Amino acid sequence: MSWHKDRRPERGYHHGNLKEALLQAALGLIAEKGPAGFTFADAARSAGVSAAAPYRHFRDRDDLLASIAQRGFEQFEATLTAAWDDGRPDTVSAFERVGKAYLAFARNEPAFYSAMFESGIPVDLNPTLMAASERAFGIIRAAAERLAALTPPGVTRPPALMMALHIWSLAHGVASLFGRGDAARRKLPMSPEDLLEAGVLIYLRGLGFPTERKAPAPETVAEERPAGPWGKAPK
Repeated sequence: MSWHKDRRPERGYHHGNLKEALLQAALGLIAEKGPAGFTFADAARSAGVSAAAPYRHFRDRDDLLASIAQRGFEQFEATLTAAWDDGRPDTVSAFERVGKAYLAFARNEPAFYSAMFESGIPVDLNPTLMAASERAFGIIRAAAERLAALTPPGVTRPPALMMALHIWSLAHGVASLFGRGDAARRKLPMSPEDLLEAGVLIYLRGLGFPTERKAPAPETVAEERPAGPWGKAPK
C-alpha cells in the first residue's frame, strides 16, 4: 500500500485487527509528518482507539516504527529480488533494473522508506529488523558478486562487499534526494533513473568493467557465497 500526504487510513476496525489498524495509522502519520512527527498517542487517535490500546501489541512508539520498518524491508527485498531476476538476461542490464526498482520503491512507498532509513531506530539492537534489512541488502551484494566475477584480467578492483556498499550508497543518495514521492524530493534536469544509471556506469567503467551494450552472451560466473551481515567481509 502506498502512503502519500493526501491519503489517511480508513477509520474503524474490528478488535482482531488492532495491530494492523495501528500500523496503517502510523504509516499515514509518517507520510504526513515524518517518522519523528507524531506520538504513540497520535497513532492511537488516528486509528480510532484509546491511548492505552497500542500497548497490547507494541512496547512503545519505537517498537511500532520498528515493525513498520521491518515490513518495509520485507517488501523492499521482494521488489529488488524480482528486479534482479538472478541476473537475467545479463548482469549489467539486470543490475540496472535493480537500481530502477530501488528508486521506484522510494517513490511509491515514501512512508515505508522513511521508517526504514530515517526513523533513527537502532537496527543493530533489533535482531528481527536487522535480519530483514540484511536480506534486502543481500540482493545488492549478490549483484555486486556477479559483477565482480566479470572483472577483466589484470584489473584491480575493491572487494565485492565494498562495491556493493559503494553502489548502494549511490542508489540511496539519488533515491533520498531526487527519487522520493514526498516533499523532500529535489528537482533535477533529468530523471532520477538516468542520473543513477549514469553514476553506476561511470563507477563501473572506472573499475574497468565492460559496460557497452552487446548481444547477450553466456557469462562465466564464479560461484556466489551466501551474503552475510553487512559489516562482515566475504571470506
